[in-house]
Amino acid sequence: MATQSRSFLRWLTPQRKLTISIAFMWMGLAITLFFVLAAVFAPLLQSWGLLQDPMAAIENPIHQPPSAEYWFGTSRQGYDIFSRTLFGTRAAWQVVVLATLMSVVVGVPLGMLSGYLGGRLDRGLLFFMDTIYTLPGLLLSVTLAFVVGRGVVNAAIALSIAYIPQYYRVVRNHTVSVKTELFIEAAQAMGASTWTVLSRYLFLNVVQSVPVLFTLNAADAVLILGGLGFLGLGLPEQTPEWGADIRQALDALPTGIWWTALFPGLALTLMVTGLSLLGEGLNEFINPLMRRENWK
Repeated sequence: MATQSRSFLRWLTPQRKLTISIAFMWMGLAITLFFVLAAVFAPLLQSWGLLQDPMAAIENPIHQPPSAEYWFGTSRQGYDIFSRTLFGTRAAWQVVVLATLMSVVVGVPLGMLSGYLGGRLDRGLLFFMDTIYTLPGLLLSVTLAFVVGRGVVNAAIALSIAYIPQYYRVVRNHTVSVKTELFIEAAQAMGASTWTVLSRYLFLNVVQSVPVLFTLNAADAVLILGGLGFLGLGLPEQTPEWGADIRQALDALPTGIWWTALFPGLALTLMVTGLSLLGEGLNEFINPLMRRENWK
């Protein structure tokens, strides 16, 4: 076993490492784009049925297995699983993108101000963000979901608060390092205001890791949103949502009706996988430390 491991490490040259990293990144990008297109064209691709009208589903056949007519089968409520999986993609993107954007808008400026100004503001924000950061993301989101209630915006708020400390910490640490550079000191000596220094000289130098963090947080947010939906704390009732659909399908699994849980679960898994591969691939190219460690 040890001999095989050494042989594999000798085979894994820097060029092969680079090739594998590029392949995984393109794979993640392809999967992510697939789900983006599925969300955009969901109204055109749905097979039939009004997804959010329970009365419209009563007349439809229930628990139909996958077939040429119902590609993913139907649920016990008479909903077409293929259509709900498509619209679940749209719901996932709405919540995830909104949550990550909220995190960036709040976390990045706070990190820059904290790292640049220092003092009591820095110590207070650092203590507060570290306190939030120590809490498990799912547990914090579940607690906040109880407070803010259901809905796309409410779910995004519950998710974003768990991610703000990550952006704050990354940007703050970069700011602390960059603010001692000569070009920052020269700008200060010439009388540049704090806003000018932050927006013109610091911003582009401290946000290199934000796209990577954005992608990885999006993958994590898909999982947490699925958990909230499974617990009944995500989007409103009857809204297509992968976690809620899996929860509703659990009662049917012992009777051999597997398709109602399989396809939403596969969609959730594939979207998380695609975003994770894309984020890790971006990190290989954006983070110079990762390149030096993994490609040497």
